[in-house]
Amino acid sequence: MEAKLGNYSKSIIYEEAGKFEETRFEKKHNVIFSNSTEGSIKVAIEIADLIRAKKSKGETCVLGLATGSSPIKVYEELVRMHNEEGLSFSNVVTFNLDEYYPMTKNNIQSYHYFMHEHLFNHVDIAPENIHIPDGTVDASELHQYCVNYEAEIDKRGGIDLQLLGIGRTGHIGFNEPGSHFNSETRSITLDYITRADAAPSFLGIDNVPKKAITMGIKTVRKAKRIILLAWGQNKASIVKKTIEGNISSKVPATYLQHHKNTTFILDIEAASELTRINTPWLVSTCNWDEKLRSKAIIWLCKKTGKSILKLIDEDYNNNGMSSLLAVEGSSYDLNIKMFNKVQHTITGWPGGKPNADDTSRPERAIPTKKRVLIFSPHPDDDVISMGGTFDRLVSQGHEVHIAYQTSGNIAVSDYEALKFAEVSKEMRCNKDNSYITTIIEQIKSKNENSIDTVEVRKLKGIIRQRESLAATRYLGVSDENVHFLNLPFYETGGIKKNPLGKEDIKIMCEIIEDIKPHQIYAAGDLADPHGTHRVSLNALFNALENLKKKPFMNDCWVWLYRGAWQEWEIHEIDMAVPMSPDQVLRKRKAIFFHQSQKDGVMFQGNDIREFWMRAEDRNTKTAQKYNELGLADYAAMEAFVRWYY
Repeated sequence: MEAKLGNYSKSIIYEEAGKFEETRFEKKHNVIFSNSTEGSIKVAIEIADLIRAKKSKGETCVLGLATGSSPIKVYEELVRMHNEEGLSFSNVVTFNLDEYYPMTKNNIQSYHYFMHEHLFNHVDIAPENIHIPDGTVDASELHQYCVNYEAEIDKRGGIDLQLLGIGRTGHIGFNEPGSHFNSETRSITLDYITRADAAPSFLGIDNVPKKAITMGIKTVRKAKRIILLAWGQNKASIVKKTIEGNISSKVPATYLQHHKNTTFILDIEAASELTRINTPWLVSTCNWDEKLRSKAIIWLCKKTGKSILKLIDEDYNNNGMSSLLAVEGSSYDLNIKMFNKVQHTITGWPGGKPNADDTSRPERAIPTKKRVLIFSPHPDDDVISMGGTFDRLVSQGHEVHIAYQTSGNIAVSDYEALKFAEVSKEMRCNKDNSYITTIIEQIKSKNENSIDTVEVRKLKGIIRQRESLAATRYLGVSDENVHFLNLPFYETGGIKKNPLGKEDIKIMCEIIEDIKPHQIYAAGDLADPHGTHRVSLNALFNALENLKKKPFMNDCWVWLYRGAWQEWEIHEIDMAVPMSPDQVLRKRKAIFFHQSQKDGVMFQGNDIREFWMRAEDRNTKTAQKYNELGLADYAAMEAFVRWYY
């Protein structure tokens, strides 16, 4: 079955969850959109309609607002409506959910700064109508401050519409696991995962405050209308727990099941683990196309603990898949087809095997020597995510090019940059060191509210470039085939990037036209719609759209790999490249050349392991999954999905 997607032209209307067979596991109303932009625009329309309706009655509109990446597009659309459609915020009063503690208002990581940057500085809201928890309140006065914040919300008549995001711990606001159903505005200690998720913005988890001020669960529940936003695959697991799970303090967002007017707005990735999306055969009649059939059989193997060829009719009938048997005839025939399909994804020739019948192989045999273009969002994603395949492509004689889409400069710590600057200064001996001295002084004088200077960013970018060249030389690629694109959207000096622009797409088009590749490899991460990987992927998609009518594109195949955190599911994989133990070690060594990223990774998420450890673990598990399905036993595997443009 297909996901029920939100209708762009109609308002979001709350409906009671679980009334229909396909949603019988769901305890909260949700609307699924094909992407986060469509969902965000729909939410902005509802907010704008509420503001206008209140204004027409001479009433104040009280909004509860959230921060983080989820509502960014909502705020962008509200600003557009203000500028182009005359939407006024003169009757709007806002209360923000939370703020780090301690935190100064002018700190670029503060939610005070965030809200003014994304919304308040661009609309006609009165400053006195803006309420954001104050991260500078003295600790001795903090309790009373929270009591007063709660009272001010009540004084304004309560919140008309509360906008929420959701953390991977299930927190709403900063109500971490263990928060009480009746909690109100208060200070709270942040969960490790919450701090790890915030680490990129703070350039390392050690810089993330350990406490925060947050509205309570009860405060949020008192809102007349609640809209929760969730985008990307990394939110899928917690979305399922929140919508389908039991109410529990371990997942605070489940408390929203008690609220009578809450809607979850999801993109298809965030909704991907809901039963009706992930395993629709359990709740409805299915149209068994090849994609769904593959997904169901792999799921059945995992559930029964059996390999593909050991599944029997009873397994299918007992797990909601009797209609699939009715279509195919018998489990024996079904199993053989599925086994062959999975087996044919495995190849030791990612560029195609010369002089071989390629009918059942993932790649073409012709041309025997291909031009290959590997896009890497950061200067190490290529070796982390597909180092083994990269190595094979080179060793099998293909013309391999690497295009590093961004400089990756903000991922170099100040300590690392200072080390290189001081070495450079020492090497220059008696020569003029004024330029290097200036950089050293800029690094040492940097404060919490500043971004790197252009000079420091250049140094950090050079560090990443040289590390990349060391890795590509090790794998046998000549320097002339290594391209540093430095896409402009990334070059802000901070975590917040510019929107993808025409110049970014132009640069991508130029490199593709110049090389005219037979194969393109790119990072297919779909987690954060505002993350560098996702924006880099969108840059490629835009370029492909612009170039698709060019004659050389008729012979260009696109393969997507995953980043350091995730891997494709087995049923999604179109090509799996096995690695021997020796190849695993070569991949590890290639990753080691990126030494600025090796120890104390700045953007590691909630996984404290280094990137090479995560990569090896992921590749080993992919091989194990294939083996559990009854396929050959390899040391490790890298996986790819073919993208059709």
